[in-house]
Amino acid sequence: MLSSSLDLGPYLAVAVFFGVALALSLILLLASFVVAPKLPDAEKLSAYECGFPAFSDARSKFEVRFYLVAILFILFDLEVAFLFPWAVALGELGWFGLISMLIFLGVLTVGFVYEWRSGALEWE
Repeated sequence: MLSSSLDLGPYLAVAVFFGVALALSLILLLASFVVAPKLPDAEKLSAYECGFPAFSDARSKFEVRFYLVAILFILFDLEVAFLFPWAVALGELGWFGLISMLIFLGVLTVGFVYEWRSGALEWE
């Protein structure tokens, strides 16, 4: 049997926080339905895919360049994401950290030059 000396005081702040967050979310959601203009037209109700109208058939051919640009963006975005923690910890890493990051950046630069020369970045 549980004793009656359970102290739930520390959890009260968390419960109040969740209650306030839930109440505020519901109030804002209801306010958006009440205040927002309801003027739908054909343009607003149409599907939007990558800057051009939706395909009539889902099995039709799709331009591969969209995927290539997205993959290249993710690649170089991740490169920058690795640079921030490295720059913060460079003092602790020393020469080993500097040389390993230069190798990493060298490999990515070789890949970037290859993509550039192969014409993957041309949009024509």
